[in-house]
Amino acid sequence: MNAFYEHHKDNIRFAYRCFDRILLHAMIQPFQQEQRAVGFFWSYRQIYPVSRQVLRDIATQYHNWAKNRSQKWGVPIQEDPPGRRDDFVDRYFRRAQPDQLVAIIKAREPATIMTAIGKDNRWHLEMKRRWVEQYNFYVQDSRWGQMFVRVCPYFPFSARVCLNQHHWLALRLQERGIRFQQCANAFLQCSDPEALQKLADSLTADEMITCAQKWLTRFTPFFTSEERKHAGVQHRLFFAQIEYCDNLIFRRRAAVDALEQRLLDANRTIGQPNKLTLIFGRRVTRRHGGKLQTVIEDLNLPNPVIRSHYRKGFLKQYVRDRFILRTETATNNISTDYGIGKAVDNLPQLRQRLSGIIDRYLEVQQDILETFVDRQELRQLTQPTLLPNGRRIPGLKLDQPRQLALMHSLVRFCYLAAEGTFSTRDLYPQTLQALQTTPEQYKLASLRYDLRKLRAKGLVEKIPHSRRYRLLAHGYQICLVFLKLYEKIYAPLTAGILQPFAADQSIPREKITVLDQRYTAVIQALDDLVDVVGLKAA
Repeated sequence: MNAFYEHHKDNIRFAYRCFDRILLHAMIQPFQQEQRAVGFFWSYRQIYPVSRQVLRDIATQYHNWAKNRSQKWGVPIQEDPPGRRDDFVDRYFRRAQPDQLVAIIKAREPATIMTAIGKDNRWHLEMKRRWVEQYNFYVQDSRWGQMFVRVCPYFPFSARVCLNQHHWLALRLQERGIRFQQCANAFLQCSDPEALQKLADSLTADEMITCAQKWLTRFTPFFTSEERKHAGVQHRLFFAQIEYCDNLIFRRRAAVDALEQRLLDANRTIGQPNKLTLIFGRRVTRRHGGKLQTVIEDLNLPNPVIRSHYRKGFLKQYVRDRFILRTETATNNISTDYGIGKAVDNLPQLRQRLSGIIDRYLEVQQDILETFVDRQELRQLTQPTLLPNGRRIPGLKLDQPRQLALMHSLVRFCYLAAEGTFSTRDLYPQTLQALQTTPEQYKLASLRYDLRKLRAKGLVEKIPHSRRYRLLAHGYQICLVFLKLYEKIYAPLTAGILQPFAADQSIPREKITVLDQRYTAVIQALDDLVDVVGLKAA
């Protein structure tokens, strides 16, 4: 269990982790190649060439089938409603029976379809991205509960399948007679939390494949059973979007509210409150593309969201259903973000990777909230170190700009969340940026000299037979202490005393952030701020 849970476990009733929303992309792989699609039509339908009219007729047949089926099932086809579709269809699920279709929504959305280009008897096929009308079938599955299947009526019938493990878990708990209270996508109570977590970890790729294939076969009637058996026209499933959440259910609402406020204040110190630059995920190189930041969103809501972006994914933390602190990681591309193949067979590796990211994220947050260094150890860090070869290495100083800039670079998430290593050349651009200087004023050799001080104190270790280094766990904590002392006490208090903003005096007290209120109060009562940031008064 991570340090965050261990520190707050007295206030936590129980905890569990599971996948939340699982969006699967379904496609028939042979038809992604023009030649194989042409071969299918010739071998099984005796159609050649495959013209534009042939493809139009296939789409028309599907639209007619959907209309006829909706009348037979007694489920009318509805246009795309305003707002969230999940909220719109919620009332249709209330009395749904197992394996019942409850709603059909037709909406215009992007899809990859096959197009025919040419004229007369000379045609060739190409895959194109188009906005077309698609059908969203909402189903109460006997094994997965609420889910939906989106099918494109145009050949080769690409599809999306959306599952939610919370619904799957609720059905498994019912089968075993375990009492629980479910509130939307979360469990507020459970009589056997250990069984809940074991069930969550027992989910396999076969569970998803079986469910998805059952409904994809039913909603793509174009293919005969013989074609499905011999032509390989079954849909194959890939992860399109995945969400994995850690849920800490607190005993009292006051406890989780107080912790949330501390987390918001702590993250506020890493940059600015509306745009906190962190590095999340795997090691970042100069070729990195996409977002790379942390923001605090929904400030107007009772429970704001801390969201850390990385490439196509993000990790967010927020309070939901009054008692739950949820830390959730999500991505639209597991291959790019986590280096894992998109096939659903990679579910175990994906679960392990996402769980590890959440663990490291919570541990980093706990280090931010609580860090302790006794007075004697701090004095030793400031003293010079004498190496076995007789060489004398200077000690660490609390206010040395070069040292603080190097520490800023070391505690970035790219060396923590991914357990990555680094070289001095990796650190150099980031240290220059933190120091706000030029390469001529601060050379690479100077950075290596400063890094040698941290190595002498055992905060950083050099990887044998390489030019790379690793920041140790206690090294991260010590760097954080130095940064907290300088940035959370010395620097802001000095600025507030020597160069205060006159306009701050006219701001109503209720609009001032909690942290700024404490900084204002510390000018009058320094002991109050020392207690708030978790440091004991001497």
